[in-house]
Amino acid sequence: MLNPIWLKTFTTLIDTGHFTKTADKLFMTQPGVTQHIKKLEEACGYLLIKRDKKSFSITEQGSAVYDYAKRLEKSEQHLLASLGEDDPYVGAVSLSCSGSMALMLYPALLELQSHYPKLIPQVEAAPEHKILNDILDDRADLGIVTRVPNDARFHSEKLGHEPLCLMLPAKHPASKQPLSVDTLKQLGFIRHPDAAHYFALYFSQFDDPDLASLAMNDVPMTGYVNQIAQILLPVSKGLGFTILPKSTLESFTHREQVTVYPLPSSITESLYLLSKKNRDWPARFKTVKETIEDSIAKRE
Repeated sequence: MLNPIWLKTFTTLIDTGHFTKTADKLFMTQPGVTQHIKKLEEACGYLLIKRDKKSFSITEQGSAVYDYAKRLEKSEQHLLASLGEDDPYVGAVSLSCSGSMALMLYPALLELQSHYPKLIPQVEAAPEHKILNDILDDRADLGIVTRVPNDARFHSEKLGHEPLCLMLPAKHPASKQPLSVDTLKQLGFIRHPDAAHYFALYFSQFDDPDLASLAMNDVPMTGYVNQIAQILLPVSKGLGFTILPKSTLESFTHREQVTVYPLPSSITESLYLLSKKNRDWPARFKTVKETIEDSIAKRE
C-alpha cells in the first residue's frame, strides 16, 4: 500500500502547483516535500512529475496516482461522515450537472446553505460522460443528466423537464422569418460543450424533413464558448444562433438582445437525478434533492 502521507504531499503539490506553498500548507520544509515525492516515485516505479528548474508538470502516471489519491480522500470523507449523526443539515454534498443546470441551481443551493451553514453543496459543471464517471468514481454524490444510462450501477429518478430554445439575435432578420435550413446556415451556429446533444434533440422534433434531418456539422460554426454564462454573448452581438435550455437566457445579463424562436409547442428534454446504486443516502442528500426538485418545478 502506498504511504498515505506521501500521497497527501503529492496531491497538495499538484493542487498548489508549488513546492514552497505545499511545504507551508503541510507545515513541512521544502526538502521534506521533495523527499516525499521521490519516495512516492520510487514506490510507484515511475516519475510522477517532470521537473524544469523552478516549475514542474505532471506525468501521465502522476495523473493516475493523483486520481487514486483523491478517491481515497473522498472515501475517507464518506467514512467519517457515515460515523456521525445523520443530520439533514450538516455535511458536504457534491453535485455534477450541465453548465446551464449549475447556473440555475447554484443560487437556490446557496440560499439553502445560508440557512444551514454546515450544509455545503459543491457544484461542478460537466458534460454527461464526465458526470457518469464522477458518480462511479465517487467524485460526485449526485448527478443530473438528460438520458438514463444503460448501466446497472446507477440509480435514477426523473426530476422533470426543461425547455430547449433556439436563441437568435433579437435584431437579426432571421428572428422574424420562418425557420429554414438556408436561414440557419446564413446566420451560423455558436457551439458549446453540449451543443451537439441540444442541436440533435431540438431539430429531431420538427415535422419539416429538411430541419429534422439537419446535422450540426451542416451549419457553419461562427463561434465556440465553453463558459455557460458567456455562450449567449456572441448571439447578442448578432454573430450566430445557438440552442440552450431556457433557464440560460433568464440568467443572461443582456437578455433583451436575444430572442427565442417561437414554436407552436415547446421542445423539452427530460432531467434525471443519478446516484450510485445501492448507496445509502444520508439525510443531507435528501435535503439537497428537495431543493433541486423545487427549483426545477418552478421552471417548468
